[in-house]
Amino acid sequence: MRNNSVTAIATLGLALLLGGCRRDMQDQPKYKPLHESDFFADHRSERPMVDDTVPRGYLRTDLALYTGKMNGVDVNYFPFPITRADLERGQERFNIYCSPCHGRLGDGNGMIVKRGYHNPPSYYTDRVMKAPVGHFFDVITNGFGAMPSYASRVTPDDRWRIIAYIRTLQFSENATMSDVPADDRAKLGSSSTGELSKISSPNPPPQSTTGPNEVPSPFSGVIPPAAPASPNAPASSEAGRPYGQEPAGAGTLPVSDTTTLQGASHP
Repeated sequence: MRNNSVTAIATLGLALLLGGCRRDMQDQPKYKPLHESDFFADHRSERPMVDDTVPRGYLRTDLALYTGKMNGVDVNYFPFPITRADLERGQERFNIYCSPCHGRLGDGNGMIVKRGYHNPPSYYTDRVMKAPVGHFFDVITNGFGAMPSYASRVTPDDRWRIIAYIRTLQFSENATMSDVPADDRAKLGSSSTGELSKISSPNPPPQSTTGPNEVPSPFSGVIPPAAPASPNAPASSEAGRPYGQEPAGAGTLPVSDTTTLQGASHP
């Protein structure tokens, strides 16, 4: 009798143990992404969004702020007040995302353009000067011509800050001393013609403090030191040669009377 009780208890424990090892949670019926479904009439396992609902954080009722348009027309006003902090943020974002092509002055001569990329229009052409601010927002959001969309990299608020900085660049092109507040004129210096006497240039990149045989990290933003030219080196023929043009004799193998085709030298 006692042995039967032990056997029953052992059997029950084993049953409980095996029951706990089931894989129902892992093997439960479910649809893999975009797989067909026989349950729904349209046979789609991916269900459309319920009407009149939006994802959390995407309630964008301010059309001017998020599209730059009202009734399908580009707006010509900023959807929020622009402060000095906004302009400084806009300048920072402009230098990061826009200046490689448009240049820090907005003249369309950025470093990438000098390397062969499509030349963008200058901000100071009559057409761009008269363009509404909503046009710039649409271009940043959706791209235009050779320019790709920056919607995934620049937030809507930062797009407006960049546009405010672009407007500042455009205004500065024809600004006069009378446009400067009286308290700030002394900082700019006097000018007999009434024009701004000087324009502060962008801060140059930090110069290298490494030794001549050291190479700074490519992520440091530091310009490596130039290699000193040898006083006995022949004059370079590179100066004056158009970009992309092959130098004279390019692609040919210099041959001397002491060199064979196999590269072996005779005494």
